[in-house]
Amino acid sequence: MPLLVGGRRVRLPRSAAELVREHPPLEERARLLRGQSVRQVGPQGLLYVQQRELAVTTPKDGSISILGSDDATTCHIVVLRHTGNGATCLTHCDGSDTKSEVPLIMSAIKSFSDHTECGRLEVHLVGGFSDDRQLSQKLTHQLLNSRRVGLLLGLHLMWCWNLNPGPLQEQSEFDKQDEDIHLVTLCVTELNDREENENHFPIIYGIAVNIKTAEIYRASFQDHGPEEQLRAARALAGGPNLSTSPLAEPPHFVEHIRSTLMFLKRFPSPANILFPGNKALLYKKNEDGLWEKTSPGS
Repeated sequence: MPLLVGGRRVRLPRSAAELVREHPPLEERARLLRGQSVRQVGPQGLLYVQQRELAVTTPKDGSISILGSDDATTCHIVVLRHTGNGATCLTHCDGSDTKSEVPLIMSAIKSFSDHTECGRLEVHLVGGFSDDRQLSQKLTHQLLNSRRVGLLLGLHLMWCWNLNPGPLQEQSEFDKQDEDIHLVTLCVTELNDREENENHFPIIYGIAVNIKTAEIYRASFQDHGPEEQLRAARALAGGPNLSTSPLAEPPHFVEHIRSTLMFLKRFPSPANILFPGNKALLYKKNEDGLWEKTSPGS
């Protein structure tokens, strides 16, 4: 199950920059993506993905036509798409538990796929920058080069690291799968970096993917629902840091953290209050494109 670029099997070098230099179409696509203006995406047809979340849908979805995520500093946003049926999965990875995320994205795509369908799996990786703590570099390495994390291979890249078997190499369970993965977009870490006053920042903080056309573009989002604070609290409570890169955070970051902390203070044990009877909170899109609760709860 190799990773392919331009239909050719590749053996990944040590860095993303080396990889794009060896494959000019990747470098050109990254350049074009960086050069785009940021589009403001409204709530109509949008499913926003927060940190440590994933979402999957197909062009047959009558409510959702756009998947998107932003506020990625050291994080990477990953899009995996089946070109035959258009099934698309977007996830926002922060490196906290990449290995456990691996099977989720693949099973999500496979749940919408029929093995008899024509088409191929394409992956797009965007995010991170040249941060001082090298957290972006670490996450890129996990996604592209890790022998032991076996890479999110199944999840994010699914290429066969074990090309030259040796005693130190461990085969990922995903190496046993049949699917090839075609790397189409690579705009991560040093490829997504800008410098200002000796400080480094990401160029791209967020992207969206149009489920029906497969277009991927730079984006920002005002609507992060449904249950924005609850979902943000889940991500915040699951990690040790308020920010991995304080100087590079977007302007609204402080207010976002403040509101999330106030939410946690108000609901220190949300299970009983926000999920009565341990029932899920269910939402649907209304005619105005906004989320509307269809289940009881707060």
